[in-house]
Amino acid sequence: MADAILFGLAQKMIENLGSQTFQEIGSFWGVEGELEKLKDTVSTIQAVLQDAAEQQSHNHQVKHWLEKLNDAIYEADDLFSEFYTEATRRSLVSGNKVVKEVRTCFSCSNPLAFRYKMSRKIKAMRQKLNAIAEDKNKFNLKVDNVETNDMSRKRETHSYVQGEDVIGRDEDKQKVINLLFDSNVEENVSVIPIVGIGGLGKTTLAKYVYNDEEVQKYFELKMWACISDVFDLKIIIEKIIASSSDNALDQLQSQLRKKIDGKKYLLVLDDIWNDENWCELKSLLMGGSKGSKILITSRLRLVAEITGTVQPFSLEGLSQEKSWDLFGRVAFKKGQEANNPKLVKIGREIVNMCQGVPLAIKSIGNLLHLKKKESEWSFVKNKIEANVTQWGEILPILKLSYNHLPSHLKSCFTYCSLFPKDYEMDKETVIQLWIAQGLSNHQTKTNN
Repeated sequence: MADAILFGLAQKMIENLGSQTFQEIGSFWGVEGELEKLKDTVSTIQAVLQDAAEQQSHNHQVKHWLEKLNDAIYEADDLFSEFYTEATRRSLVSGNKVVKEVRTCFSCSNPLAFRYKMSRKIKAMRQKLNAIAEDKNKFNLKVDNVETNDMSRKRETHSYVQGEDVIGRDEDKQKVINLLFDSNVEENVSVIPIVGIGGLGKTTLAKYVYNDEEVQKYFELKMWACISDVFDLKIIIEKIIASSSDNALDQLQSQLRKKIDGKKYLLVLDDIWNDENWCELKSLLMGGSKGSKILITSRLRLVAEITGTVQPFSLEGLSQEKSWDLFGRVAFKKGQEANNPKLVKIGREIVNMCQGVPLAIKSIGNLLHLKKKESEWSFVKNKIEANVTQWGEILPILKLSYNHLPSHLKSCFTYCSLFPKDYEMDKETVIQLWIAQGLSNHQTKTNN
């Protein structure tokens, strides 16, 4: 997905080069012609970036071309930063406009030397990017109609879910609840793993159970913690007791024991990827009264077998009927399904290929929601057919949804990969970061 960041940088360069401020600065220093040529070169390259990104997985030459381009675009971005910073330092820029009258101090700093230096650097950068742009012709890359950001608008899980939004899991919910209420166990605290491949809805099922009215009455204390791939004992205990991260580990352990000792509690440990430190954590959790339960979700059966005190609950895909129900809710507007028998036929074929995986079904449903033409639906179906060959292979489906995002939205999406896994993002902060990086604008923020 680094191609999306590359696209975003190219878009930022084009916008800067086309701005009135850059044009006036370029005119003042006599480099406006070079800047305009550079803008045309970057625009030419940007137009084929999407096709190049799709080809790089099976074409090593294209991949190498993108790597060279990536280095050059970053160099160009640094050059423009130097250019603009120098203009600001010399008091050529006031707000977003070029000052018409040059201040006295400007004449003391040898502007001719700087003009020559920048002109030479910009020309060299243009020649470098021109050479890369010419290389693209070797690959027969398709030109994409580039969208502008004017169009646009953590996995730290939480415990809440709307029951009516959960489709096809009522039976699974009842089975898990029966395990929670089972008193015919030797241990005071028993561990129940839910295991299944990614995208099946393990977390959703755990939420569905966690928020059940009878479950709420049954347990004196309920807690939720998302674990993910870092099984750090201190962090996990902090999440469980919602305590300050400044507390030492021994203090946290003491707080946890006080919180649960003698109480019949339910604890959900969501998305466990390894069993490191499990024994130590488990020993801290054994102080609950009889009937306490720990519900674990994991993709890995080995983790489920090591942590569980009962047989893991294996979550399967949705039935054909429920899969179609979920897809229909997402892909069709109300009443649209009955009026589009051809789309229904293609949709059912797509749902079959999703193998009952809710995440894949919803992703493709969202992708098709605004597409009305049979040809568009057939194109998506053929893409899935070409990439999904066996059970559990939902990543190509999710990648297909990503590929169909507008390019400026790909940049925003990819930017989020810079955050650590399970990082809880604040929407307004992320939007401001997008704007600061030139990936979005103020209009995007106000519309979303």
